[in-house]
Amino acid sequence: MAYKPEPAGLKLRLVAAQRLKSVLAGDNFVPLGATDLVDGRDRALANRLITTALRRQGQLNFMIHALLDKGMPGKSGTFEAVLRLSLAQLVFLPDLGAHSALFLAVEATKRDPKARHLSGLMNAVLRNAQANSAKFGMLSDDLLIPDTFGDTWLEAYGEEAIDGFSDALLAGAALDLTLKDNDPELIDALGAEPVMADTVRIEQRDRPVEALPGFAEGRWWVQDAASSIPARLLGLEPGARVLDLCAAPGGKTAQLVKAGYAVTALDADTKRMERLKENLERLHYAAETIVADAGSFTPETPFKGVLLDAPCSATGTFRRHPEVIWHRSVGDVAGRVRLQRSLLTNAARCLDQGGVLIYCVCSLEPAEGEEQVDWALQALPGLELWPVTSEELPGLESAVSPRGLVRTHPGMMPGGRSGGMDGFFVARFRRSEIG
Repeated sequence: MAYKPEPAGLKLRLVAAQRLKSVLAGDNFVPLGATDLVDGRDRALANRLITTALRRQGQLNFMIHALLDKGMPGKSGTFEAVLRLSLAQLVFLPDLGAHSALFLAVEATKRDPKARHLSGLMNAVLRNAQANSAKFGMLSDDLLIPDTFGDTWLEAYGEEAIDGFSDALLAGAALDLTLKDNDPELIDALGAEPVMADTVRIEQRDRPVEALPGFAEGRWWVQDAASSIPARLLGLEPGARVLDLCAAPGGKTAQLVKAGYAVTALDADTKRMERLKENLERLHYAAETIVADAGSFTPETPFKGVLLDAPCSATGTFRRHPEVIWHRSVGDVAGRVRLQRSLLTNAARCLDQGGVLIYCVCSLEPAEGEEQVDWALQALPGLELWPVTSEELPGLESAVSPRGLVRTHPGMMPGGRSGGMDGFFVARFRRSEIG
């Protein structure tokens, strides 16, 4: 029998379907790498299909409900993932062609023993979608944000901001870097633009992060503009002892070292702490590192500064992780709130008299931000709010509330730059007396 070559594009479709299937099951999205698909063009296309399906998940949910009378078949392997990839291509990526979407979807379904009996259904559904692609392409952007968070965000941020959220979700995130030194030649070599303070932004790149100028020499580290704000607000003298709780992978640790503090970085995850150490080594920075539980760690001597980047719902990161807003529930947020209060309590215990505590989360939920401040001021004796001023965040004054709390969101443009930023909450406290 003559050898029949595999249809062009089928392998990348199969690999993309497996990755999307894992994300739909609850995993965080990790872009496909060279070990998944050797050819860079195939890899870029597969990642484009997956990210489009994730960013358009709410609209795809609407389409699937309209197209599948009996709902999604149970125990059907990669059927749903292949369907979502193909719908995303048909409706939102017309430049890739409709024929390949239909043909490769059916072929991919046939390759999966758990889904092959549904190849006819796949073909019928996609042909129906093709016939209605113009209508589906006009679906409201309101579908992009799940009801779980939509009402809360509308109340907290307003309708204009929510429109910005949708735009940011579809656009994705640029690459932000924190520089060790202000070097115009390096900024030019990176093809970057200054954003705020020592943060620069790369809108488009044609190579992996590790291949960018200055990476091997440790001249910068990857860090979203919003994530770089908390460490800048400690306001302590150089040489002050500072504790970075939940520190891995180490972006804020690096900032604290750069600021001249004597830094102790603590994290409970051994593997993540190894990554922190590797990052510091690449940057030629030094800090004490401790693997321990941030909720029970007791230092021999209290610290003048404590930075707590607490575990949270991470809803503010949806530009890079669009799946997160579909994975999280109200119960998840409540669980994070309880954990954050435990960590805040111990962070305050680690703080010296007159010391400064920074609390931050990459969450858009008021329950994990503003409401935690109210709780801390009532529950933690001796802790008082030290308001952040708008002068401390030039170019981002709108992020500072009348109470002196910092709240960024994906619709904000740091320094007037396009591309948005992560949703982050930051509060600054000072210990007036030992409680």
